[in-house]
Amino acid sequence: MNIIAAILVFGIIIFIHELGHFYFAKRAGVTIHEFAIGMGPTLFKKEKNGTVYSIRALPIGGFVAMEGEDEESDDPNSFGKKTLKERFLSIVAGPLANIILCVLLLIPFYAIVGFPTTTLDIVQKNSPAYSAGLQSGDKLVSINGNSLDSFNDVSKLISGSDGKELTIRYKRGSEDKSTTVIPEKSAGKYVIGINPKYKTDLLKAPKQAIVSTYQISKTMLIFLGQLVTGQLSGKIMDSLSGPVGVVNMVSKAATTGILDLVFMTALISLNIGIMNLLPIPALDGWRIIMLIFEGLRGGKKVPAKIEGYINGIGLIALMGFMLFITYKDIVRLFFRN
Repeated sequence: MNIIAAILVFGIIIFIHELGHFYFAKRAGVTIHEFAIGMGPTLFKKEKNGTVYSIRALPIGGFVAMEGEDEESDDPNSFGKKTLKERFLSIVAGPLANIILCVLLLIPFYAIVGFPTTTLDIVQKNSPAYSAGLQSGDKLVSINGNSLDSFNDVSKLISGSDGKELTIRYKRGSEDKSTTVIPEKSAGKYVIGINPKYKTDLLKAPKQAIVSTYQISKTMLIFLGQLVTGQLSGKIMDSLSGPVGVVNMVSKAATTGILDLVFMTALISLNIGIMNLLPIPALDGWRIIMLIFEGLRGGKKVPAKIEGYINGIGLIALMGFMLFITYKDIVRLFFRN
């Protein structure tokens, strides 16, 4: 059942991504040959109005096959014949659909689970906060003179402290108090050993979902930047997961409950959205860069054949990387404790 849940999660995320491409391409009048969920051999297909709708065996991707997307075409309804705006919307809609899905999933998550406040729930023993005298129930007011509107502000100021001493003002009951604390580094970031109390508020859940999506996106981009520049340690590199590893994580989330599964689905959807916006050949981000380049050149296109070759090379490189990560997933899953 957990494997089925994982396949459904991937199917929903892929469907939403490809639906974004499909909707705006159809709206622009592009001839679409196939709308596919999955890759590899076809398990099911149905043709309607000239478009084949199919489900394929491997739930690791999908595609919308548009006339003239990777080759020259004389069809007036081909992708290449549409305006720059229409083509841009057709491409960017896929990743944006994944990001929007993340927000939509996080709204009910925060509506039920709640969101972190500046009131402390747990102060971990022998932590910097514990040594500084902070207790459960204390309400943090400011850090180094910066007022705190949410626990996101707390996390940002602590993680950005570089381990330097922080002055924390807080309320304990009706008393105003102050203390100093020196953050310690744990798992690559600075912490002081506190956990916030959570509060449910249906009206604030949408805002929290948007804020969380933005902050997680920012963290992902920072991680990718460090990955590209070689700033990450070998151990962190070894923890990178591909399809097998992600299926394993989704399966575990399904075991622990529906809310964990919803949150994991939101994270994966956001990850796919962000990754597809990267300017790497074969990804949507590369096509977006090419369209921007075309606009800067006054509408002069890069020949579709050349772009198709570049995307083909990029796809081969991505598939090779995916196979490598999948191999590491399998080794980690079956041959390590």
